[in-house]
Amino acid sequence: MRVLHTSDWHVGRTFHGRDLLAEQETVLTGLADIVTDDRVDVVVVSGDLYDRAVPSAEAAVVCARALRRISEAGARIIVTPGNHDSGPRLGAFGEFTAAGGLYLRTAVSDLDRPVVIDDQHGPVAFYGIPYLEPEVARQGLGLPGLRTHADVLGEAMRRVRDDLARRPGTRSMVLAHAFVTGGEVSDSERTIAVGGVPHVPGGVFSGVDYAALGHLHGPQTLANHLRYSGSPMAYSFSEARHHKSVWLVDLHQDGLAAVERRTLPVPRELAVISGELADVLVDPANNVHEDKFLSVELTDQVRPLDAMRRLQARFPHAVHLEWRPAGGHQRPQRYPELSQRRDDAEVACCFVTDTRGAEPTETERGLLREALAAVAGKEPE
Repeated sequence: MRVLHTSDWHVGRTFHGRDLLAEQETVLTGLADIVTDDRVDVVVVSGDLYDRAVPSAEAAVVCARALRRISEAGARIIVTPGNHDSGPRLGAFGEFTAAGGLYLRTAVSDLDRPVVIDDQHGPVAFYGIPYLEPEVARQGLGLPGLRTHADVLGEAMRRVRDDLARRPGTRSMVLAHAFVTGGEVSDSERTIAVGGVPHVPGGVFSGVDYAALGHLHGPQTLANHLRYSGSPMAYSFSEARHHKSVWLVDLHQDGLAAVERRTLPVPRELAVISGELADVLVDPANNVHEDKFLSVELTDQVRPLDAMRRLQARFPHAVHLEWRPAGGHQRPQRYPELSQRRDDAEVACCFVTDTRGAEPTETERGLLREALAAVAGKEPE
């Protein structure tokens, strides 16, 4: 059996205020081409199908089209929710969608009830473990003494192994959304630290042929049978160097046989550049960045006026801007203590210097004194 391991679609996510639905649909419907070209039998989505618990109508339509394309290409689909999804909403029609080859494993009570699919070597059991927030999961598991992510996921896997033991000769795959020790994070994952330490040890997933992990957005291998596929698109500039991909997993008669990477198309690349605004705007070396999502670090000594508008005139997809003056103009670290030793005019001048990167002129100092006097109801000195 050949399985395509994906996760963290985050359909409906924006990128620094920019809508990504068109780009997401391009990448996700492209998974159908991999299904066709590589003769994939099953596609798994290990959590975070959507970016929010209540997705927009437009996001739901894009997601439905992508799932339909994958199904039409000949694969069955298994989905489990992540920390961004609402399990009850996602799984509301699971009993009906299973008839069409879309299996939704969204309830804690179903985590040891696998989707069983046969190939020429016999059955393969797919266990979908939804994201387990400890406070909620321990009630669903009927064990209020469980406290941490490791506790609840350990109990979930114990139940999976118990069920698998009653299915001799059955190969197995687990879908789980968790932060496994040793994984590398990026800036676009939402923390799952609620309920104590978020990490779980990789040994929790012993006893199965393959664990298809979701949550971390960079593709990575923790062990041959323990991998993150990562998100299909970059959702933060910390992912600019990621090579987005999915895992092609082959299960033969005796279990896991091979895992191969399939890279995904990049609808719009990301780049980070720095320099003074005037130089950034004219440097011919930046021509290659004009159609990319761009983060710009400006090093001007004085904060440039209207910098983003000027940048977007050349780089229409510039979406993020930081001002970091060359030479490291340092901001005061303890304003309360500093202000106690200065009069109001000095504090106001300090504020201007700090925010603009240059001291106020004598004319500006005079205007500040007039403003402060007006507030105090007396003539300026």
